Amino acid sequence: MARTFDARKSDFPDIFDDFLAEPRGAVDDVAETVSQVIKDVRAKGGEAVADYTAKFDGLTLDPTTLQSDNVDLHRLGHACPDDLKEAIDFAAARIAAYHERQRPEDHQFTDDAGVQLGWRWTSLDSVGVYVPGGLASYPSSVLMNAVPAKIAGVDRVVMVAPAPRGQLAPAVAYAALKAGVDEYYPVGGAQAVAALAFGAGRLKPVDKIVGPGNAYVAEAKRQVFGKVGIDTIAGPSEILVIADETANPAWIAADLLSQSEHDASSQSILITTSEAVAKSVEEAVESQLKTLATEQRARIAWDTHGAFIIASDLAQAADIANQIAAEHLELAIEDPEALLPHIKHAGAVFLGHYTPEALGDYVTGSNHVLPTSRAARFSSGLGLYDFLKRMSVQKAGPKGFAALAPAALRLAEAEGLPAHARSVSIRTNEG
Repeated sequence: MARTFDARKSDFPDIFDDFLAEPRGAVDDVAETVSQVIKDVRAKGGEAVADYTAKFDGLTLDPTTLQSDNVDLHRLGHACPDDLKEAIDFAAARIAAYHERQRPEDHQFTDDAGVQLGWRWTSLDSVGVYVPGGLASYPSSVLMNAVPAKIAGVDRVVMVAPAPRGQLAPAVAYAALKAGVDEYYPVGGAQAVAALAFGAGRLKPVDKIVGPGNAYVAEAKRQVFGKVGIDTIAGPSEILVIADETANPAWIAADLLSQSEHDASSQSILITTSEAVAKSVEEAVESQLKTLATEQRARIAWDTHGAFIIASDLAQAADIANQIAAEHLELAIEDPEALLPHIKHAGAVFLGHYTPEALGDYVTGSNHVLPTSRAARFSSGLGLYDFLKRMSVQKAGPKGFAALAPAALRLAEAEGLPAHARSVSIRTNEG
C-alpha cells in the first residue's frame, strides 16, 4: 500500500527526504556488465553485436549488415492496422507542428565598438534513436525522437530497436517509416548503444544518441557520453498529481496508475489539501488495479514507491512539487493557471481535469522524453534544440580590433600566454 505523509507536521522534511532518496530500478553490477559489452563491440564490431543479439534476443544477424531476413521494416509497417496508422499519422502531425514552433533564429548585431557579433544554428549530421522493446512496443517513442530530429534537419536518423526472435511491432515499424528514419537495425541493449557510438559492421557511428531504455541502456549511454552526445540518463517513470476537492478521485487514480504500470520501479505521488480526497483516490486505485492486465507490475510500483502527501494549502503543495521535480506534473485543481507560476521544476505540466498525462504521452504534440529522478531541477525535456548546435560568430574590422586589443593583450599577459598576446600585438605596431 502506498505510504501517506503529512506535510503539516514538523518532521515531514526529514522523513520525505529519506523517501525521495530511496533507490528505484537499481541493478547490481550493471556498470561492469555494460563496460564489458562496450569493450567487446569496440574490439569485434558487428560480430560482437550479432553474438549478443543471438544470446539475448534469439535473433540471428549478419555481422556485416546487422540485418536479419526475418525483420523487414516495410513489410511490418504494411501490416499495421489502418486505424492505428491513422492514430500514428495524427500524432506525428501534432508532434511536428509543436516542434516546428521551437525553431530558433540566427542573429547578428554590431555593438558599440563596431564589432559584429551573433550566432548561427546548425543541425547535427546524424542521430541514433533507441526505441525500447520487451514489455511493450512504443511507436510513440519513435515519433517523439525521430520527428523532431527530422524537423531540425538531421540528415541521418538511425533507429535501433530489439526484435526478439524476429518480432517487431508493426506499429513501431510504421512509426519509423512515417517519421522518416533512414536506417534501422534490430538490435537492443548496451550493444546497440555501443554500436551507435563506435560503429559496427555497416552501421557507422552517430553524433548523438537519444531515447529511453532499461538500466543497461541508460548506463551504456552514460559510458559513451563524450564520444557521442546523449539526451539524458533516463530513470523509471514518474507522475505527481496535485489535486483539490474539485478533482474526480477515479480520474486521479487512473492517472496515477498510468505511470505505475510502466515498470515496477515507477513512482506515482498525489499531493492534496484534503484527507477525504486522498482516501477516495486510494480506494479508487485499489479498485482499478484489479481490472488492469498490467496489475502485477503496477501494484508493485504503487505499493513500493507510491505516496499520498497531505499539504496545508496549494502553496505548500507547489513547494513540495518543486522539491520532487517530477517527470510529469498534473495540476488537477480548480484554477491550475493560478498555481502554474509557482511551479519551477517539472519535466512537463498538465493543467486541469481534462489534461491527463496520457495525452502528452501520445498526441498533444509536446515531447514525452522528459527528465526523471529529479533531473527536472536542471534539465528540460527533449526538443528541437537537442538536434541543433549554436555557433557563435564574430567579426572585427580595424576600428573594432583597436577597441578590443588592449584589454585582450593585458589578459593574455596576465594568464602567462605569450603566443596569445603576440597574436594580438602582431597586428599592431607593438608587435
